[in-house]
Formats: sequence, structure tokens, C-alpha cells
Amino acid sequence: MLDRYSTQEMRHLWSPENQYASWLKVEMAALWAMEQQGIVPPGTYQELEAANLKPDPAAIEEIEAVTRHDVIAFLTHMEQQGGDVAKWLHFGMTSSDMLDTSLALRLVEALDLILEAAGRLADALAKQARTHVTTLMVGRTHGIHAEPTTLGLMFAGWYAEMQRSISRVQDARNQAAYGKISGAVGTYGHLSPEIERMALERLGLKPETVSTQVVPRDRHAQVLAALAMMAGSLERFAVNLRHMQRTEVSEAFEPFGSGQKGSSAMPHKRNPILLENITGLARTVRGYVMPALENMALWHERDISHSSVERVILPDATSLMQFALLRMSRVIEGLDISEDRLLENLWLTKGLVFSGTVLLALVRKGVPRTRAYEAVQRAGLATYRGAGTFRQMLEREQLVTELMDPEELDRLFDLGHHLRHAREIVDRALNEKHPLPQGDS
Repeated sequence: MLDRYSTQEMRHLWSPENQYASWLKVEMAALWAMEQQGIVPPGTYQELEAANLKPDPAAIEEIEAVTRHDVIAFLTHMEQQGGDVAKWLHFGMTSSDMLDTSLALRLVEALDLILEAAGRLADALAKQARTHVTTLMVGRTHGIHAEPTTLGLMFAGWYAEMQRSISRVQDARNQAAYGKISGAVGTYGHLSPEIERMALERLGLKPETVSTQVVPRDRHAQVLAALAMMAGSLERFAVNLRHMQRTEVSEAFEPFGSGQKGSSAMPHKRNPILLENITGLARTVRGYVMPALENMALWHERDISHSSVERVILPDATSLMQFALLRMSRVIEGLDISEDRLLENLWLTKGLVFSGTVLLALVRKGVPRTRAYEAVQRAGLATYRGAGTFRQMLEREQLVTELMDPEELDRLFDLGHHLRHAREIVDRALNEKHPLPQGDS
């Protein structure tokens, strides 16, 4: 049995063996519908089904070397196996009836595998958000220490972003689940909309509203765009975790296995190679969006310029996306978090993260905002220069000492103040799918 989170199923999905098997599936569904509508002789479908046709990629490719046409090579191979009755395969159809419908089948299945992997990552993020809802850390804007936040809020934000990505991919999957059996220019010249409807319903697909010889490529472009945005989210997570693993930061580390080595020259190294790999994969997936958009502009009822592109970008993008999601899931599940270092870094600037709180306290005392800002900024810059802690520098500001006694000033440095809404935010992000346990702190 395959590992539920293995990439083996995706590899098989885009293999030549499965490609030809899906072609046969489409042809048999169309044949069944034609027989129901009296287009082919009764018993044709049953006879071909009993023939147990098995496409052989090597045999098909040998025929294609002569025909220079993959669909004709496939049909020739089926006739060789099925005998005279196989002549009814592809009756009234054009190549794209089979190719685009088969592609929809495989693309939907690929997106389902991606959605399963994305669900695993969302679950891992939700678990970390629950675990660290009150784990304090410094928030950074422009890469600079800003105000206190919690690790749980970071993970909850990533979880919410993943849910948006999942929603986009689900929508793209639904838009990709369209086939067509409408003939050379989409007019049902030799078949009928009812045959198409019956065949596609049997395959779990919907008929293209108005097809040409092909399913319009805006559907496929939407898939690549949705995957690119999901990849962008993964890169955002990866870049931030890579920063957290920097030696100077050392707040969180990707899993590092027993016996793993980080460098051929420096035995001490513990490098974020998994996260760097995810960053690179995300860039590659995003790179496939432009070719997918270019594929939309086909000549008239069809040209073939999109075909060679899709043979690369669709298997690659879906395979890379699933792999990156599974890799990120393993990183999040096995993340090595240093809560001591998170707290140490929070106090690294000696209390400067409370400057906004002090500013607002002065404004509440009736001080004009500009004057209050200047006083707090002077104390902050003195702290940066190493003159002392922020609390000490504030005591040198006459404006502060005239309006606040030491106890009141101490209260402005309360970390609990910044935690008071953390649970509410995390709970809002995780919603009913991942509720916080009652009584958690």
C-alpha cells in the first residue's frame, strides 16, 4: 500500500502508462454513451470491455515513430488488441475530445493530491498555533524589532493563508473538471451534446460550455495561478523560518536527523536546507504561470502551440507543489523551537518594544502627540546607543517623570498587555475546524 503522503501516486498519475489508460477510459466512456444513443451497434461496449484492452506505452511509441501522431498510434494499438470491434473507438471524435478530457481527469486527480497535502500542512500549522498561542516573541517589521507578539499568532496567520490557498486551488480544481466530446470545431458535427453529457457524467466531469476543438485554456491558467499563489505562501513561511534559524536569531530550527551532516568542510553546521529547497521549488512553480497565460491565446478554433508547454508545466507544477507541501508539513511538524531564545530576543533591545505603549500613555495624559513622540524617541535612541535600558532612559525625560510615578511606568512594560487578544485571534483563525481546547492558556 502506498504511503498516504507519498509522491509516488503523483508520479504514476503523469506516467505514460496512466496517460494511455486515461485515454482508453475516455474512449470507452464515449463509446458507452454512443451505444446508449444508438450510434454504434448494441453490445459493442461490452465486447470491447471483455477484450480487456491494455495500452502498452512501448508498443504505442513504436507505432508513433511511423505515424508521427500519438492518438492514431494509440488507436492503432487498440485495434491490434481489440480486433474489428475496436473500429468504433473514437467514432465521430477528434483527438482533442480525448486529449483534453483525459487531461481534465488527471489534472483533477493531481489537484486532489495537492489539496490532501495542503490539508496536512494546515493541520500542522493549526497544531503549532494552539501549542504556542501564548509563547511570546518579538514582532518584526522591516526586519526590525517592533512590538511583542506570539508564536501562535504567527502560525495562525500562516494557517489562515493556507486556507485561502486551499480555497483557490479547490476553485481551480472545479474549473478544471471540464471535458469536451464535441468534435473538430465544437459543433457536434458527428455526435451530439447528449452523448457528450452522458460520457462526461460517467467520468465525473462537466461539458465545456462552448468549446472549440479544445477546452479553453483560461481554465488551465487558473490552475497554475492558484498553484503559484500557494507556492508564494510556502516561500513566505520558508523565508521567515530561515531567518529564525540564523545563528544570530536561533529561535527555531528545521528538523535535523540523527547522523545528518550540514557541511563537508564545517562539522558544526546545521543548515536550513529543507526550507531553502522549498524556496527554490516555489520559484519554479511561479515560473510556470506565464507560459500558462500565454497558452490562452490560441488561433481560431485551435492551434497546437499549447500542447508542448502543457506536457512540461502541468506535470511539473503539480508534482513540485505536492512535494513542497509535504516537505513543509514535515518541517512544521518537526520544528525545533527555542522558547528561551524567543524571550531573550524579545528583550534584546532592552525594552524598546514598549515605546508605542509609552507614547499612547503620554497622549492619554494630555501631552500633544508630537511632543510625546519626541520624548519617547529620545529615550529610544539613547537606548540604541547603549546608554542604558529603555526604562532607565525614560526616567531621564522630565516630561515622563512629571506625569508618571515609577509604579505607573512599570505597568507600561507588562507583556501580558500584548497577550490579551492572542487567544481570540488564534481561535478566529482556526475557527470550527481546529477549535482551541477549553481552558488552554
